[in-house]
Amino acid sequence: MTMFQWKLAIRYFLHRPTSWLAVGAVALCGFIVIVVLTVMSGLSSDFKKRNHNFVGDCLIATDSLVGFPRDSKFIECLESQSFIEAVSESIFGVGLVTQSGVDWNIGVQFMGIDPVRHSAVTNFADTLYYRKGLPEKAFISVHNPDQEGCAVGIDLIGMPRTSSGDYEHSENPPLIQLVLSSFPLTAKGALVRGGTDLASSKTLYVVDDSHTGLPQVDGSMIYLPIQTARLLTGMDSPIERISAIHIKFKPFVSLDRGTGQVRALWNDYIRTRGDSPYDNLLKSVRVQTWLENRRSRIAAIEKEQNMLILLFLMLGIITVFIVFVIFYMLVGHKSRDIGILQSVGMSRLKIAVVFLNFSALIGILGALLAAAGGCAFLYYINPIEDWLFKQFRFQLWDRTLYAIGEIPHQIQISLLASVACSAVAACLLGAFFPAVGASRKEAVQVLRVSQV
Repeated sequence: MTMFQWKLAIRYFLHRPTSWLAVGAVALCGFIVIVVLTVMSGLSSDFKKRNHNFVGDCLIATDSLVGFPRDSKFIECLESQSFIEAVSESIFGVGLVTQSGVDWNIGVQFMGIDPVRHSAVTNFADTLYYRKGLPEKAFISVHNPDQEGCAVGIDLIGMPRTSSGDYEHSENPPLIQLVLSSFPLTAKGALVRGGTDLASSKTLYVVDDSHTGLPQVDGSMIYLPIQTARLLTGMDSPIERISAIHIKFKPFVSLDRGTGQVRALWNDYIRTRGDSPYDNLLKSVRVQTWLENRRSRIAAIEKEQNMLILLFLMLGIITVFIVFVIFYMLVGHKSRDIGILQSVGMSRLKIAVVFLNFSALIGILGALLAAAGGCAFLYYINPIEDWLFKQFRFQLWDRTLYAIGEIPHQIQISLLASVACSAVAACLLGAFFPAVGASRKEAVQVLRVSQV
């Protein structure tokens, strides 16, 4: 009887033109979900990866501009741990940058680092253009080796971009001299100096540009030697201070496990300090995973993903309604067939199963068309966009504004499977009540001949 039920469902499917409307609705909804979620998921994953590369696996950090005391013994303790691969210190500050002889200045952020150590924890060396993979030369000027150099965010210096999003670099670093000024603070947060001489300034040559792919960073960050940053921020006295300790775990160490061990080491360190000077600065220090540290930046794109998922759920409800209407009409037209099936001994449950099999066929075929169409479109999405740009000057994302290379198109099998299961489930749900209604029809009533 099971084979007969499937044959009957297939026969109904092939002889009802309206069933193709349901297939088209399921396929269209599935296609939209596959394409949009693949692109959005790719953008989200890429953004998270860039944030991870920027800070490392784990941070011991404070948001305070006065930092916290640097303890070389604690740094050595971290470096001696078997689960830690590399450690780097950094100093964060804010200031004004200008050029000699010009009448302008802009607010910037700056980060003091040891480029070699920092590149062992993050991907700093890979973000450079002229000194890519050569962190030991990151702050050595080509034009004047005796002058201290710096690397700047690629969008901070107004690097021109082509329509395809590529930056137009010259053969050698441009000769740019910047004057960076900041207000040094004491350990209590007061200005180090008073009167008219409040700021500390440093003249730096631009050695390279850094492209992290994070717009907020690339548009406002200057990287310079950690000792120079310490002088500019006042973290050199009365004790040496830092803003963060960046940590990279060894490959076999999970993020949560490694961060938990670092947190335990930090808590032990705090207890052993006793009543050391400036302990109040340690109260604002937090041990966090990179994800916790960058949560405020990542939350926006995750919220957009959740909103899209909610919209697609609403789209699924529309699909269920379309299937419901089609099956409601179908049951009305097949009343006589239902009566005949009951008269030959088919149970009510088996009649309902026939219509549910019919709906499952719609869901399966719609899901297959959605998967095929979605995969094909994603495979050619970048060539299609390139062609549209050449012919009509149209881009989904303006590469001169957005930090994106190619449109993400990596297809996830889990997404395809989820869409396929959801399509079948939506069709079964839409056909459930009409199928139950069909099974409740009485053969005597639907086969009765009208009296004239």
